[in-house]
Amino acid sequence: MPEVTAHAPGYPTWAELASPDVRASKRFYCEVFGWYAYTLTGSLGEYYVFTLRDVGGPAVAGMQPLADDSMQPTWTCYFRTDDMEATLETVRAMGGQELSEPGDAANLGRMAHCCDPEGADFALWLPYDFQGADVVDEPSAMCWVELAAHDTEGARRFYGAVFGWKAVDRSYYTPTYTNWKIGDWTVAGMVPLAELGPAGFEPHWVPFFWVSDCDAIAARAAGLGARIHLPPTDIRPGRFAVMTDPAGARLGIVTPVREAGREASGRARR
Repeated sequence: MPEVTAHAPGYPTWAELASPDVRASKRFYCEVFGWYAYTLTGSLGEYYVFTLRDVGGPAVAGMQPLADDSMQPTWTCYFRTDDMEATLETVRAMGGQELSEPGDAANLGRMAHCCDPEGADFALWLPYDFQGADVVDEPSAMCWVELAAHDTEGARRFYGAVFGWKAVDRSYYTPTYTNWKIGDWTVAGMVPLAELGPAGFEPHWVPFFWVSDCDAIAARAAGLGARIHLPPTDIRPGRFAVMTDPAGARLGIVTPVREAGREASGRARR
């Protein structure tokens, strides 16, 4: 399992859960994905890191308590930038918002939370000592991120300007799916909310995690209190499902067609 040592600008680097009950969330995700969780304590309070296998295993995702009980539990997708101020300037110029001022997470890196013009949250990450997920595109790790949007043309313009992504039309589980690329490599996707199915969802980003058996993991998650919004479904890249965890945070799972994951250019591996 080659580990990632660096993520290129514009690539998803990390997924972070904001949970109203971190103990319950640890139990859920460790049982669903076989993760281990350990706690970091610092000036910003307690932060939880999910890893593969044990405390010494590669980091795959993070978790922190919800800052405010009125906030919605959610997974936040982080994207690498090599110039925080310039990226934030583009976010504002393109109609997005800076939800939090850039701040350092100790010696790990610098981050800022934003939203696009429709209100979909995402975060920026400029690494110092911590590059992001140690493993991607592997079993039990993040392998995809996807935006659900009303104004897909507006989103194409926004993210194209912010991250330099090129939009390419596809037809996976909706007639008008978008793949976003950097060079020849796909880094993210987008689906129109009108074609997604359940009403009432606001624009949002969702991380997808690789699983070896989509049906079995969806059933396991449902048995632990998750709500399955899109049951296991076959598409050309694989078999996938979308759910909300017991607290209400959205995520996806996917079993890719190919056993060997895609080797994404733009990620340095050892």
